[in-house]
Amino acid sequence: MAHIQGEERPLTLADGRELFVLELPGPDPDPDAVTVVFECGAATTRSSWALVQPEVGRFARAVVYDRSGLGRSAADPRGRTLSRMADDLADLTDRYPGPLILVGHSAGGPIARLAASRRPGRVKGLVLVDPTDEGADSLFGTAFRRAERVLTTIGPLIARTGLQRSLFRRDGVSLPPDARADFFADGLAPNVFRTQAEQARTFLDELQTWREAPPDTGDAAVTVVCGALPGDGMNRALRAEANAANEARAAASPNGRFVLAPRSAHKPPLTDPDVVALAIEEMVSLVNSRPA
Repeated sequence: MAHIQGEERPLTLADGRELFVLELPGPDPDPDAVTVVFECGAATTRSSWALVQPEVGRFARAVVYDRSGLGRSAADPRGRTLSRMADDLADLTDRYPGPLILVGHSAGGPIARLAASRRPGRVKGLVLVDPTDEGADSLFGTAFRRAERVLTTIGPLIARTGLQRSLFRRDGVSLPPDARADFFADGLAPNVFRTQAEQARTFLDELQTWREAPPDTGDAAVTVVCGALPGDGMNRALRAEANAANEARAAASPNGRFVLAPRSAHKPPLTDPDVVALAIEEMVSLVNSRPA
């Protein structure tokens, strides 16, 4: 039986690293049809999209992958800066000749935006799901950075003890069996936390420079889907601040839309997958309706 997230299509990058890619072909065999590429959050693997990507695969080509050093993708010996992560995503999109829609969750939001700026005119739409946004002042305060250092320090311990497995089970999220098996096999492995620690070394510093000079995503349409609830490490004040920054991002963007995921805190791909899939479907329809 085929994997619910599609067929393996590994990508070898110019420097020899291999990215693990799964692709659902969608209903249109035309290579120039719209392709939707999913970018994961900071310390997550392809399995985090297992409730959304298969739904998108019903109406479009849907591609998910593990960033370098996460899941089954080879580590990057030159580090995990925001810039290098965006370059990897941009290189992956070169495989698909038609219009592109990039979908990024959490830290994947800035990665998708930067990748779009590096392929001007090719990325026609962005769907940013509870994204990290430089408009939120708290990201750059000492409290947030201190909390991030604590998490990257205890992450490997959590992986070794298996505590995160029990925490995940208590979330009440039910992934499809094959994606769930993948998640427990490699989504909680020690390399995930090592890679996250490497990403965290420079991510916020790079993102802070965007407050003065954000990446130019051109005329790409933008939809932002944000959780409506506090939780997942965000109190009510942080949730309100994040949503205000993201609503402003949508308002300042071409064809900008701001959507609330009513059952979600920071994990709409898992707790409101129908809302996210609908936002992507509407983006595909918009891209298909615009002149080539």
